[in-house]
Amino acid sequence: MKPDYKNLIVWQKSMELVVAVYDLTDKYSRSEIYGLTSQSRRCSVSIPSNIAEGRRRSGDKEFYHFLSISFGSGAELETQIEIAKRLTFGQNLDFSKVDSLLEEVMKMLNSLLQKRQN
Repeated sequence: MKPDYKNLIVWQKSMELVVAVYDLTDKYSRSEIYGLTSQSRRCSVSIPSNIAEGRRRSGDKEFYHFLSISFGSGAELETQIEIAKRLTFGQNLDFSKVDSLLEEVMKMLNSLLQKRQN
C-alpha cells in the first residue's frame, strides 16, 4: 500500500487552509454565497483532495499530475482571495491567516513539483 498522504506536511497544511478559508468566507457578504464563497471553498477543498488522490495512485507520474492540479487550484484560490480583498465587503476582513497558509502550501507544492520534474 502507498504511503499515507496524511503524513505529508503539505496535505496537513492544506487541510488547515481549508478550515481557514471556511472561517473567512463565513464573513463574506451573503450575496456571495453562490459566488466567491462557494468557489473559494471548492478550490480550497480541491488542494488536499488532489494531494490525497495522487498519493494513492499507482505511480510518481500520476502523483505529479495531481500535485499539478492542486497547484492550479491554489492559484485559483489566490485570485479569488485577491478579488474579495478588492470588493467592499472584503475591505474590513482579516485575510492574514489564509494568505500565510496559502503562501506556505503553494511553496511546498512548487517545491514538490520541481523535485519531481527533475
